[in-house]
Amino acid sequence: MFACFFQSAICIWSVVGAGGEMVMEEGRPGPSKPAGDRRPQQREKKEKKQDKQQPCEGFSIKAMMKNSVVRGPPPAGSVKQRPAKHTAFRKFYERGDFPIAVQHECAGNKIAWKVEIEDLDYHYFLPLFFDGLCETEFPYEFFARQGVHDLLEHGGSKILPVVPQLIIPIKNALNLRNRQVLCTTLKVIQHLVVSAEMVGEALVPYYRQILPVLNIFKHMNDVGYPGCLMKLLSCIH
Repeated sequence: MFACFFQSAICIWSVVGAGGEMVMEEGRPGPSKPAGDRRPQQREKKEKKQDKQQPCEGFSIKAMMKNSVVRGPPPAGSVKQRPAKHTAFRKFYERGDFPIAVQHECAGNKIAWKVEIEDLDYHYFLPLFFDGLCETEFPYEFFARQGVHDLLEHGGSKILPVVPQLIIPIKNALNLRNRQVLCTTLKVIQHLVVSAEMVGEALVPYYRQILPVLNIFKHMNDVGYPGCLMKLLSCIH
């Protein structure tokens, strides 16, 4: 009996130790941790996993599940710039069909016309120069922009019959959504309206082809667009 008591005391001493601290002997397994202590950690991991939001497509069964986040629709791209294609103006210029050349001056470059502008066939040349408004590279952009203003300035009564042929080039230039081309085209339309009598009235049936693109950019504040648009609207009215 004394031997059993002595062995029990040795076991307690080996586990508790002299200082009252838990001591594990080498080769002996320590006291197991209660199962209840692991449950809070497992519960926290499970809650974190449940709180994680999962993206999904709209109008799907997964979209109605908890913690699902429906992805928004992709951008419509209404103001995204479209790639420009080579125009007929560039083709004719490279072939040398236009009677024009560059005139270098101190104040800036100008177009030197090899013939009198009043003698040109406006039904042929004016739509071609309007088609060049889509160009953004030199010298095509320079010749098209300056050539249009020169033709409108000296056209007079020749401009009004050509207005229906100018709508498609104007629409193509606006549909590029290029800020620089937009402002250039607005200034050209403004000049077109005041270039001859009844031109503004002749543009009214074509407003539905021109105004939608302008409405898309009505809140644009760069490259002087608001000023150009307001001047154009004042000229039209």
